[in-house]
Amino acid sequence: MKKVLIVAAAAGLVSLAACNGGTTNTAVENEIANQEANAEVYDALGDNATTPAAENAFQNAEDAAENAAEALENKQ
Repeated sequence: MKKVLIVAAAAGLVSLAACNGGTTNTAVENEIANQEANAEVYDALGDNATTPAAENAFQNAEDAAENAAEALENKQ
């Protein structure tokens, strides 16, 4: 699970680095982008899972990240 969090954090940082510093995004917009990136990472991890239990766990994590992003979008 530690590796998953590291990969997710790295994906979030990469998405922020892609902005190149010239952005006026709010903290909420950045968090939405991070949650969406995390969902993509969990999707990829689920596709490469070796057991059905692991695949389900990654699917649940992906759904949670997507739900968090959607909740943040609805607050804007």
